[in-house]
Amino acid sequence: MLTKTFGSAVQGVNAYTIIIEVVVSAGTGFNVVGLPDNAIKESQQRIEAALKFRGYRMPRTKTVVNMAPADIRKEGAAYDLPIALGILHASQQLMTEHLPEYVIMGEMALDGELRPIKGVLPIAIQARKEGFKGIILPKENAEEAAIVNNLDVIAVGSMQEAIDFFEGRLEITPTVVDTRDLFQHTVNKYTADFADVQGQENIKRALEIAAAGGHNVIMIGPPGAGKTMLAKRLPSILPPLSMQEALETTKIHSVAGKLAGGGLLSTRPFRAPHHTISDVALVGGGGNPQPGEISLSHNGVLFLDELPEFKRTVLEVMRQPLEERRVTISRAKISIEFPANFMLIASMNPCPCGYYNHPEKECVCGPGVVQKYLNKVSGPLLDRIDLHVEVTPVTFDQMTESRKSETSADIQARVDQARAVQEKRFTDYVDIHSNAMMPPQMVKDICQISEDGRQLLKTAMERLGLSARAYDRILKVARTIADLAGADAIEINHLAEAIQYRSLDREGWAG
Repeated sequence: MLTKTFGSAVQGVNAYTIIIEVVVSAGTGFNVVGLPDNAIKESQQRIEAALKFRGYRMPRTKTVVNMAPADIRKEGAAYDLPIALGILHASQQLMTEHLPEYVIMGEMALDGELRPIKGVLPIAIQARKEGFKGIILPKENAEEAAIVNNLDVIAVGSMQEAIDFFEGRLEITPTVVDTRDLFQHTVNKYTADFADVQGQENIKRALEIAAAGGHNVIMIGPPGAGKTMLAKRLPSILPPLSMQEALETTKIHSVAGKLAGGGLLSTRPFRAPHHTISDVALVGGGGNPQPGEISLSHNGVLFLDELPEFKRTVLEVMRQPLEERRVTISRAKISIEFPANFMLIASMNPCPCGYYNHPEKECVCGPGVVQKYLNKVSGPLLDRIDLHVEVTPVTFDQMTESRKSETSADIQARVDQARAVQEKRFTDYVDIHSNAMMPPQMVKDICQISEDGRQLLKTAMERLGLSARAYDRILKVARTIADLAGADAIEINHLAEAIQYRSLDREGWAG
């Protein structure tokens, strides 16, 4: 007897339906075909133990499980449940006509209990797209799958519950989640707030500009100046995630197995990998390509603390994703694309000892050491960072000041207004939502400056030794400053402020 059940395989951030055919016929042996990995091949032992524990029998005749399409690699133990139900139906121990109506996924323990799986959101989206009535999966994954509407999400705790559901002995109410209500109640819940930061008003201003235009930032200053503290508070002033952004971000975290407790992600991600991270862990990849840190930062912030301590090869692989806002991972048989639209926030000391240019402490680094340290960060990478901010230590008077600092909510209100201006400006462009995303040709059209502004920019580039690559960046930042000020045109004072944020482009900055 031939039985068909349906599962799903995830490649990148998309899912593909897998047809699982089971035939029980004369002969002996158990075979799984269709490019299964070792975890699937070992499923025989788990399934046999679970069936016996629940009072069923494993067929002693020949059992063949075919997973189609056969040219797609299937990985992981999430196919245990559909294979087990297929075997029971093919051996006439499960009597139902409804198996083909559902996508079924779940890893089984030896007693038939189900364990959670990864990539549920893209699987549920694909199931709805292909017209399945519903999806059957472990209880821990139910909230995540229920984000997708018009799909019956049947949460089961064990293989036995799934059998009882199909045979009509157990009625399971589909899991329902009101995503909009969930979204509104959990949006932008950050514990860190800019009100905690005393002083550093110039750095707060730079981060406000960065948040308003989606610009990348590098902060350079001595240890203990507050670089990390400020960076961790950046997400609290970013605009709230839209529903579309939340779905995109949740999909990536679902595929990576990073969704704690399931459900919709409603706050912007903040990722801060250690400087010992590898190229693959940062960008993504592996035998079955998985998203890296830059994709997990999609629609959020990637914070690289102590930037020169990262391996040069790791930093250089970020150049293309920073420009294209996506990562393409190519293998012999497949090419997978992960989104990577993130804000890069980096921090670094000005020298190995940390005290170059410090107002009180003396730098002990030898001649040429400072420049060598700064050269660890390449020019092409700095080219993609819009704002260079010098952080100075906070004085005792500033730390003990009784005046309250501005809260994140106050700053975010101004950021939201600036972003609204940009959304209106880029209404006709699908992939452009902020000033930082503008390509060079658009910069010429949108960031037009007066003759006085052109002279100021020319003088700045000549006198300060600014590199040619700083030109577009200055105009983009100036446009964002004008948006924050509610100005239609870029004025002289907007340009002047943007120019001061190009510290590391100055010739001889370190000496």
